[in-house]
Amino acid sequence: MDPVLEQLKNGVRRFRSEISPAQAELFAQAAAEPQRPHTLFITCADSRIDPNALTSTGPGEVFVTRNIGNMVPAYGEMLGGVSAVIEFAVSALGVRHTVICGHTDCGAMKALLDPASTTEMPSVRNWLKNAQTALAVANTLHEHALPASGHAHSAGCLISQQDRPLIGTLTEQNVLLQIQHLKTHPSVASAITLGNLTVSGWIYDIATGNVRISENNDPTFAPLA
Repeated sequence: MDPVLEQLKNGVRRFRSEISPAQAELFAQAAAEPQRPHTLFITCADSRIDPNALTSTGPGEVFVTRNIGNMVPAYGEMLGGVSAVIEFAVSALGVRHTVICGHTDCGAMKALLDPASTTEMPSVRNWLKNAQTALAVANTLHEHALPASGHAHSAGCLISQQDRPLIGTLTEQNVLLQIQHLKTHPSVASAITLGNLTVSGWIYDIATGNVRISENNDPTFAPLA
């Protein structure tokens, strides 16, 4: 007997006996109507992230795609699953907002800072090339001790990059870079031009549940009040 499979089966049994009946009307409606998600949520494959729980959304509201490091290859560089999801979400489903959500303690960011850790994982190493520019920017900010955008002491002074972990800066810069990549996709560029799509970048703190958001092309991440 496979103990992990049995755990998953028990989860399905609980869903079928407790959760589904309690929301029977909601699931019936979801099954009877075409999906009309309002948001495309691009986040990390990290098992500690639950996009629906984080956003308090139900079936049919959020179209989700996940990958290592919540990355979006620039259009034409790595056309594949992520590009197809974006195109379908924007062109076919008509989502009105796209979130790129990074998070604390991200394994992809750690791997970027420790290239040797991916020596035996060539596919992962190749995928992480999508964040090399973010790594270069984060290193530059730290080397020159530039102020960290959107972070302040209680007295109101900006915290220098030397006063905070490099991984925190890298996580933010990666989200900002992936937003730039996202905007190179023709479907996204067209929808933004027509005013049909907006984009935001999020940093989710796994330990506290706090979320900081960059919106309206502002490169800083403001705490959600």
